[in-house]
Amino acid sequence: MATSGYTQNGKSVSEVLHEFKDELKEFLTTRFQMLRSELMQKMSGWKLGIPVLMIGLLMLAMTFVLFTGLLVAAIALAFNAQPWGYALSFAIVTVIYGAAGAAFALYGWRKIKDSGIVPERTIKVLKQDGVWIQSEARTQV
Repeated sequence: MATSGYTQNGKSVSEVLHEFKDELKEFLTTRFQMLRSELMQKMSGWKLGIPVLMIGLLMLAMTFVLFTGLLVAAIALAFNAQPWGYALSFAIVTVIYGAAGAAFALYGWRKIKDSGIVPERTIKVLKQDGVWIQSEARTQV
C-alpha cells in the first residue's frame, strides 16, 4: 500500500508525474518525427508525379486541339478537291501527341498512386501504441 504522497516504488507523486510528462513528451516528439518523415517521403513521389501528370494532361489537351484541326481540315477537304497532305499531317501529329500525353499522364498518375497519401507506417505504430497502452492499463489495475 502506498504511503501518503509516495508510490509503492518510493517515488513521490510529483516525481512520477514529472517522469510521465517527460515520457509523454518524448513519445509525442518521436511520433511527430515519424509522421513528418513519412510525409516527406510521400511528397518526394508527388514532386515527380505531379509535374509529369501536368505535362501529360497538357499534351492530351494539345491532342484535342490537333484533333479538332484534323476534323476541320477533313471537312474542308470534303468540300474542296485539295490533296490530303495537310490533313494527314494533322493526323500524324495528333497520334504522336496523344500517345505521348497518355504515356506521361499514366506515368504521373502511377507515381502519385504508388506514393499514396496516408502515412501508413505512422498509423500502424500508433495502433500498436494504443494496444500497448491498453495492455499496460489493464496490468496496472
